[in-house]
Amino acid sequence: MIRGIGVDVVAVDRLRPWLDDQRLLKRYFARQERDAIYQRRDGAALSLAARFAAKEAFAKALGTGFRGFQLREVWVVNDPLGKPELHVSGGAARALSRVGGTRLWLSLTHEQAHAIAMVVIEG
Repeated sequence: MIRGIGVDVVAVDRLRPWLDDQRLLKRYFARQERDAIYQRRDGAALSLAARFAAKEAFAKALGTGFRGFQLREVWVVNDPLGKPELHVSGGAARALSRVGGTRLWLSLTHEQAHAIAMVVIEG
């Protein structure tokens, strides 16, 4: 059963300056996300924007926003074939449990100016 759906779009240029602010990146992004972002070199801003959109889409799918958890408790990992997967821990995992969520589905897309994420919570 679907417990929630969230979609978000992020302007890539809005987040591009974040690439030079390690304090900000550490506040919002898990270590594995930061590593993945910088591995993409020229595509780093696109990757950053897509991952931020995924966090926003997750909060929207919950229906509660970011109450009770930190953004870095929600992170994107790509499987060996490149498929993005959304992971949660701490307060984000508790929020997922409260809505009856047991599985997360994530779709990301981006082009030059925008990144979009869609999250489905299944339970």
